[in-house]
Amino acid sequence: MATRYNMFGPWLKQRFGTIVYKVNVDAGFTCPNRDGTLGDRGCIYCNNDSFRPSRCKPDLPLREQIRNGIRYLSGRYKASKFLVYFQPYTNTYAPVAELEALYREALSFPEVIGLTIGTRPDCVDEEKIALLEKLALDHFVLVEYGIQSIYDKSLRYIQRGHDYQTFLDALEMTRNRGIEIGAHLIVGFPTETREEMLAMADEMSRLPIGFLKVHQLQIIADTLLADAYAKNPFYTFSYTEYLDFLVDFIERLSPDLVLQRLFATAPDNILIAPRWDRTRQQIIREIEPRFIQRNAFQGSKCICHRH
Repeated sequence: MATRYNMFGPWLKQRFGTIVYKVNVDAGFTCPNRDGTLGDRGCIYCNNDSFRPSRCKPDLPLREQIRNGIRYLSGRYKASKFLVYFQPYTNTYAPVAELEALYREALSFPEVIGLTIGTRPDCVDEEKIALLEKLALDHFVLVEYGIQSIYDKSLRYIQRGHDYQTFLDALEMTRNRGIEIGAHLIVGFPTETREEMLAMADEMSRLPIGFLKVHQLQIIADTLLADAYAKNPFYTFSYTEYLDFLVDFIERLSPDLVLQRLFATAPDNILIAPRWDRTRQQIIREIEPRFIQRNAFQGSKCICHRH
């Protein structure tokens, strides 16, 4: 088990006294970047098949998805406690009454101790945050805001549909409400230098967030980014370069930030670049030795003060 950086699994075990697994569900949400509100093809990199588990099927009722997930994870990992992870697309993009019904259905399972909700910072408001605050009185509730980048030039490039200030506004609305807050970054956009990418660690470290996902940009089939890459290929991280980048990045992170994700592994049949030919477990095994070689730790080069 890695000890030089602060990962979500061990953090959950320490928090709840047992191993906790996430049950991924697709509750049938869409996104303002897909339903015509802001656009109809999504962000330029977006193909949800790149991260959606095969058990996560929107054609199944939510209760059945949760039941299947619990059965699978209980059998394979002997897990007994679960977080329901509302993952694909934008999981606060519906009227509050509909959201409350879905969230409460997920929490109705005795084995479920909380929720993880992936969303966009432009898809929350005071009423939705008040709902999450109410649920957080009795359950673990983590809202994960997809930022992708702190740079407006990159957000424009990926056709995100909001600027960085939108995230800061959502963060201000969410903080100090009993809700756990996470952020999601992608590194490797051709609009950014390596130092600009590393500087995002400094920015995340000064913000009132507790959790962070970071992963390399992947070019996935059937996306606008794949079209652009085919016409004008740009540099993507090599495997060894990304491992070195991760060490540099994590060294600059606040030591109390909990890391939920460090890399992406899209299915080979839709992945165009970068192709590393490594399994998820191989990558996990090879990160820790990089830290040991450099005597590096999360936070060892953190220069920011936490809010």
